[in-house]
Amino acid sequence: MDYAVTAQQMKAIDQNTIHGIGIPSMVLMERAALAVAEAAEHMAAERNLGKKARILAVCGTGNNGADGVAAGRILQGRGYETVLLFAGNPEHDSEEMKAQKRIAANLNLAQSRVSEYKEAPCDIILDAVFGIGLGREIGGEYRKVLEMLESMREQYGAGIIAVDTPSGIHGTTGEVMGIALEADVTVTFGYAKTGLLLDPGRQYAGKLVVADIGFPEASLLKSGWDAKVITPGDLTWLPRRRPDGNKGTFGKVLVIAGSRGMSGAAYFSALGAYRTGAGLVKILTVQENRQVLQTQLPEAIVSCYDPEDEEAMQNILEQECAWADVIVTGPGLGQEPYTEYLLETVLSDAYVPVVLDADGLNCVAAHPYLTRYFTENIIITPHMGEMSRLTSVPIADLKKDPLGEARAYSARYGTVCVLKDAVTVVTDKDGAAWINRSGCSAMAKGGSGDVLTGVIAGLLARGMECTEAAAFGVYVHGHAGQYAAAAYGENSVLATDVADSILKEI
Repeated sequence: MDYAVTAQQMKAIDQNTIHGIGIPSMVLMERAALAVAEAAEHMAAERNLGKKARILAVCGTGNNGADGVAAGRILQGRGYETVLLFAGNPEHDSEEMKAQKRIAANLNLAQSRVSEYKEAPCDIILDAVFGIGLGREIGGEYRKVLEMLESMREQYGAGIIAVDTPSGIHGTTGEVMGIALEADVTVTFGYAKTGLLLDPGRQYAGKLVVADIGFPEASLLKSGWDAKVITPGDLTWLPRRRPDGNKGTFGKVLVIAGSRGMSGAAYFSALGAYRTGAGLVKILTVQENRQVLQTQLPEAIVSCYDPEDEEAMQNILEQECAWADVIVTGPGLGQEPYTEYLLETVLSDAYVPVVLDADGLNCVAAHPYLTRYFTENIIITPHMGEMSRLTSVPIADLKKDPLGEARAYSARYGTVCVLKDAVTVVTDKDGAAWINRSGCSAMAKGGSGDVLTGVIAGLLARGMECTEAAAFGVYVHGHAGQYAAAAYGENSVLATDVADSILKEI
């Protein structure tokens, strides 16, 4: 498991490591600089430049700038033509920056101030102007520096390596602080910063490399973290199938989904649950969907209700909810008047985890009193539009702070919240959070969200707790999307392909 930290938490980790543990700042800085230098050498090799690569290290006045100076010095020592370019008032140099400048001067490294710099072709730019401490919009000289570097990228085709974070990106929120320099590679130190995992910071970071420079775990535990990040190695935590198990051993999932002519969502959710390992899946839907679902997915049990007969529908709902270990409700239900009654019956009678998606969420948004039934056993899976309807917060504002908005909803209603977007976040009532890094744009197809609902239900059926099932479900779903994209191409992936790729190569 990896961890994402805020800018404040990273500063606390740094300070505890230096002053509490006793590891000197300059030792950490040299390790950071080595990681940046290695990234630059890798970029030079990828571009078939070798030692001919011309490198410009652009450095601010703080410790981020000092990292850049040290990386430039290391690269010069390895035979690369390197120039140090200084931005900002030298009177504001940190102590580490002053020390790195003295070392660079002793080694006769080529250097210039921005005001005196005569632009020359370069192949690689080390962006060490601003680090994670940036808290204000960029203007004045610094804005001109970033504009110049962007111009050099366009003119010379220079690759850009950001030191710790792309200059102009807020380390915690990922917000662009007026202007930012988009990197090809970002080498961040110790732990991923939350702002580099959330958009737009994620897009500006390019390829993210998290370099271990020696921060001890004790410093992380003392400062805390913002979110967890699942990695491929964590998939060993998924429940294993007992060799002596039977279909009942691996859980029973009830999928209450589909309205007249809308059987697809029920199919995708049921398929996702089966592909994730559930032992039995039953679809409860309207009679009109029976034949097509039995044809599409003969492995599923299909039960039906008549929405015109309220009393009979209630009896069926109560009976089927009592059968299930996990309930999915919402996909493709539509917004007919009976949906409200159906949902209230399920939420009030269910004593097992419920995954609430799609039209189930829209029904809650239209009838807010339904939230009185929300508990920690409810997992909601809204996309941004559904979350906006639930909270009355504009989508643009949700996107500015998805982690904060999801946390606030979980804290208020006690649910697990899976807020779906290009970067999906998962939160629970206790403030725990996960940021997902799997998945790709090939998954932006109809039905993909229904598959995710089924994946989460499948993991719940196999015995995972709600929060972990949600977090791992999102990761597994994204991994399946990447596998499908590799097999079928970015444009050709269908929701069925995602479902059929679940847990492949795992």
